[in-house]
Amino acid sequence: MDLIRLADGESSLEVRVLGRSMPGVLEWHDFLDAEIVVASGFAQGRLEVCLAPDDLNSWSQVLGALAAGRDAVWMDDGRNPEIQFELSGQDGVAVVVVKDVAGSGASIRVPVRLADGWVDDQHERLQGVWATWPQEVVETSSGVYEWRR
Repeated sequence: MDLIRLADGESSLEVRVLGRSMPGVLEWHDFLDAEIVVASGFAQGRLEVCLAPDDLNSWSQVLGALAAGRDAVWMDDGRNPEIQFELSGQDGVAVVVVKDVAGSGASIRVPVRLADGWVDDQHERLQGVWATWPQEVVETSSGVYEWRR
C-alpha cells in the first residue's frame, strides 16, 4: 500500500508500506516496514525504512503545512531518510529531496508536477494505512507496553 504517491509520468516519489515490522512482538508490533522509491528520467533510488506511529502522525502535520502552501520536511529526526518538499509555485511543480542522512549520506532531488487534489489523495492514503494497520499497542509508562483493549 502506498502511503505517499506523487507522480507525473517523468518523476515520482512513493513511500510503500510493506507490512508490520515485527508482528506479534509487543514493542515493535505497530512499527511498519516501508520503502521510499524515487524515480526520474535521470536516476532511481530505493531506501528501506521503518515507520513508527509518530512518523504517520507527523506526516499528517506535514500534509497540513503543504496544503497551506508551505515547504515542509518529513522524518527529519535522523532515524530514517529525510524527505523535503519544496513547493515552487510554478505550474504546480514541487521539488522533492530525499536525503539518506542515516545511511549513505546520498541525496536525490526531483521535480514532480502535482495533480489537482493531490493533498486530499495523500490524506486518503494515510487514512488507508491507519485502517489497514491500526495501532494495537499502548505504552503505559516509559518502556512498558500493553496490547490495546
